Amino acid sequence: MNNDAAAGPRGVRWLLQQVYRALAVVGLIGFVYHAGFHLSVIASGSMGPTLRGESIKDGDIVLSERFTYKFRNPRRWEVILYREPEHQLQVMKRVLGTPGETLSFDDKTQTFFVNDAPVSRPASLGHIKYLAYGGLEKGKKASCGDGFYVLGDDSKDSSDSRWLGPVKPSQIRARPWIVLWPPSHIRFVNP
Repeated sequence: MNNDAAAGPRGVRWLLQQVYRALAVVGLIGFVYHAGFHLSVIASGSMGPTLRGESIKDGDIVLSERFTYKFRNPRRWEVILYREPEHQLQVMKRVLGTPGETLSFDDKTQTFFVNDAPVSRPASLGHIKYLAYGGLEKGKKASCGDGFYVLGDDSKDSSDSRWLGPVKPSQIRARPWIVLWPPSHIRFVNP
């Protein structure tokens, strides 16, 4: 009877240790997620076809990571996640210009110019047709100042730097990493 009585408390102690360990792992995973990642739902067509969605109900679910921009600045043609200060929204757009650059755009040839030199697009973005609106219309030159000039991939439906000016480095939150949902659209955002 002593063995059974001793086994009871040891079994409970073992079970409590396992629960404690499981909760520690869940806590660690939660900490790593909140410190280094962000989950977003695309609720606008302004980045289509790269990121799809027209509302919270049907938008791509995107996992973004917060580590990359602690070690380097965003690069031209990358998609970034930033906070738009006027409406306090989290927004994803593609970087076209970096601090200190001046941009212009020829809509007939779909060529961007950085400091008056043509810049070629990656082949994966060749299908995107940008429109010369706002700050880039009719040969205008736009200065990035100390910020990042961003455009939406669906430029006819995008509130971006052409209208709002460059994104300040302090507004940038994360680098979109992978589309997690829907299954038909799972892929890396910045290959």
